[in-house]
Formats: sequence, C-alpha cells, structure tokens
Amino acid sequence: MAIALAAKGARVACLDLDHRQRTVGRYLDNRAETIKRTGHKLPMPAHATHTSQTEEGFEELWFGLSQDADFLIVDTPGRDDHFARTAAALSNTLVTPMNDSFVDFDLIGQVDPETFQVTRPSFYSELIWDARKQRARADGTTIDWVVLRNRLQHIEARNMRRVSDALTDLSRRVGFRVIPGLGERVIYREMFPNGLTMIDAKEFGAMGLGHVAARQELREMMAALQLPEGGADAGAKEADAAA
Repeated sequence: MAIALAAKGARVACLDLDHRQRTVGRYLDNRAETIKRTGHKLPMPAHATHTSQTEEGFEELWFGLSQDADFLIVDTPGRDDHFARTAAALSNTLVTPMNDSFVDFDLIGQVDPETFQVTRPSFYSELIWDARKQRARADGTTIDWVVLRNRLQHIEARNMRRVSDALTDLSRRVGFRVIPGLGERVIYREMFPNGLTMIDAKEFGAMGLGHVAARQELREMMAALQLPEGGADAGAKEADAAA
C-alpha cells in the first residue's frame, strides 16, 4: 500500500506501532538495503518505529512523520494497545485485514454456531465505534472503516461464502466497507527479505502470469480503498491505520 502510493508520486511515511514484531519497519529496512546494494531508485517512504511509552513521544513521532507527508500509514499491533487506539481515532481511513476464517471474524463479530448468522458485534467493532464517535466530536470527520479480505483462496469454498455473508450482515450494522485484498500467493512472502513488492517486479526480472495477476490484485485493492490523490499539490494529509 505504501509503495503503491509512493510510486504514484505521493509523499508517504510509515509508522510501525508494534515495536516487538516490527514487520513494517523490518520490511522497509530491507528495502533500503536493496536500494543501496543494487543502485535501483525505488520509491521509498520515510519510516519510524514507535518505542516510547509516553504520549509526548507518540505525538512527536506522529506529527513529525505527518508534517511532510501526503499519507501516513500506520501498522498497529495485533493486540489491544493504547497507542493503537489513539492512532485509530486520529486516522481518516482504518483498514482491517481479515482472512476468510471465523477465527478472524470473531474479532469483529460473533455468529450463531449452527446458522452462522451474526448475533452481535465483538470487542473490536465496539472499540472502533468509540473511536469514530470521538473523532466526530473532535473535528466532525467520519472515519472510513474498510475490512480488507486478505489471503483469499482461489477456489470457492463453503466457508468463504459463509464468512462473506456474515461480513455483509455485520457491515450493515456497524458501518464498514468490505473490499477484496490480496490472494494467497507465495510471491508476496518471497519478496519480504528484499523489501520489494509487485510494483517493483519490472526492475528485477521477467514476470510470469502469476506475477501479472498479483499486480492486478494490488491495483484493484488500491482502487477499492478510494484514497484521495496524493502528490505535491495534495491539500489534506491522510492517516491510514491498519490493525
């Protein structure tokens, strides 16, 4: 997401709030090393990892990265975290990646074990509801909550249909959009050590049909996010928190 925006000319910064796992930070470190090693001029976002435990440290990092960026993309830890809640309330777009699994679905909603009908929203949905109310009171902004269906299998399955139906039902209740994400492809994982994406594929060798399909998935995902156009003349800054 960050590289796709940067490749279009937007000024992008990334903030990793998960200082233990630091996936985004490590990915961008790997990318910087690839640029240095190969000499290729690849789109490269500014990035930092939040390690402070104080509000002052968080605010300094957040606004420091935001100052010269059209987009600030924030990676939050997969646990309840004070700074992740703050980031959600400050964001304009909230992206929640979710696999086709009722294990993942349980984070945002509960279902009847026999009918698979949604019975109630779960903890995370209530947390985002509170964040959206807080933001609306603060400056009148409506946070766009997007549930991104990630690591999709390429074979239609009954479980996939059930999860899809449950997401549609819950989206009407709590107000999120559902968009397709990236499929289950080995190529995405293989590129991590070099910090590359499918956008960079033309710089590093020929592309097969699977690579072309993966690039198309990325294009469709970015279009579905409906982010504003970034670039030197962008009027407003966007913060995107992926939880």
